[in-house]
Amino acid sequence: MSQSIKETNFSFKNQTDFYRGKVRDIYFFNESLVMVASDRISAFDVILPRAIPYKGQVLNQIAAKALKATTDIVPNWIEASPDPNVSVGFNCETYKVEMVIRGYLAGHAWREYRDGKREICGVQMPDGLIENDKLPSPIITPTTKASEGHDEDISREEILKQGLVLEAEYVQLEKYTRGLFQRGTEIAATRGLILVDTKYEFGKKDGVIYLIDEAHTPDSSRFFYADGYAERQNKGEKQKQLSKEFVRQWLIENGFQGLENQEIPEMSDEVVKSISDRYIELFEQVAGEKFKKDDSVDITERIKRNIENYID
Repeated sequence: MSQSIKETNFSFKNQTDFYRGKVRDIYFFNESLVMVASDRISAFDVILPRAIPYKGQVLNQIAAKALKATTDIVPNWIEASPDPNVSVGFNCETYKVEMVIRGYLAGHAWREYRDGKREICGVQMPDGLIENDKLPSPIITPTTKASEGHDEDISREEILKQGLVLEAEYVQLEKYTRGLFQRGTEIAATRGLILVDTKYEFGKKDGVIYLIDEAHTPDSSRFFYADGYAERQNKGEKQKQLSKEFVRQWLIENGFQGLENQEIPEMSDEVVKSISDRYIELFEQVAGEKFKKDDSVDITERIKRNIENYID
């Protein structure tokens, strides 16, 4: 197996704070932050026991490309990417909601719909849909942003009622979300893909709203292959997709959905390699270029050195 990076524990000059998320390790420096994309993988809001080789590099490099391709829609937090696994940028005050937008009935939304729900996050859904159907128009289904545990579905009305976001700013977040989804859809189409659904996170600095974290990566988005989509849908077949959903399906098939008292199934070398290969496949499809594996002898040392050189 290729080596992977499970976590980092650096201490940098002028560092003010540190935060470890589900996937990223974040180092704070007053007005800026350094985000290290590890090879950790989470599903059902649980970090799985084994890291996935190259996953962090895939996430970081796709996100950097996607953010660069959308700066005319909304400013974003990234200033530089000094390492394949690292992005550096503004330290923003994060909004406490994640903006999820769906163009197709898939994943969590499908599971809710299948179980009889016809209202998701305050949005009414028509009867008669099947899994992976295209929705009449994209819908926004926000979630709370949990620091621990599960993110929860929430409606626009409840966000405003709880004062999580001011109404004028929430209207702007919705506008940005729809604009980003449209751009992502257009870019995906040039690669022979369908952008099914995705999530965006936003923050604010000096009164300006920024797109933060990542965009259009396999951890935040779901893609179908466009070729054969209609035929598969008409026959009631599963769609050929590139996303983290295959990881969730593997866990479900092995008796795990993140519920209490459920044990995470053992991930063999074969399973880990297959997940790594799928991430690389998605990079090449979404980015439209060959993935260049960075096989440094010591990934952690390489990351530390590149960050220190950037800081200096």
